[in-house]
Amino acid sequence: MIITGECFCGGVKYQIDGRLRDARSCHCSRCRKAFSSQASAYALVDAAEFNWLFGRNLLTSYVGDQGFGLQFCGKCGSTLVGIFNESVHGVTLGCINGDPEIEIGKHIYVGSKAKWERIPDGVPRFNEGAPKDT
Repeated sequence: MIITGECFCGGVKYQIDGRLRDARSCHCSRCRKAFSSQASAYALVDAAEFNWLFGRNLLTSYVGDQGFGLQFCGKCGSTLVGIFNESVHGVTLGCINGDPEIEIGKHIYVGSKAKWERIPDGVPRFNEGAPKDT
């Protein structure tokens, strides 16, 4: 499967030659700030299947103390991918073009979600991160 994604201004574009996995929505306060939303919508990807098509020079990175971070377009601000030790480990679902053939399978860190947010019924919820085997 070929999946493409791009930022809001179209200056950065990527391609994934494979499938996404483990889609989740994170409701922690850090994701709310990073994504300017009530939660993040994010799925994991194999780094070997990910390729920047163009605009890599526009990327800006934020990396925390643990080596995890985000890369976003320095022109329009769209958060595109999550990184760990400088390697792409996941993509934001909002920047994907078309149908990536995946659905949010769990909501994590709902214990710290915004009080004004309502999470739909029927999707697994975890007050913190999900156990490793889910």
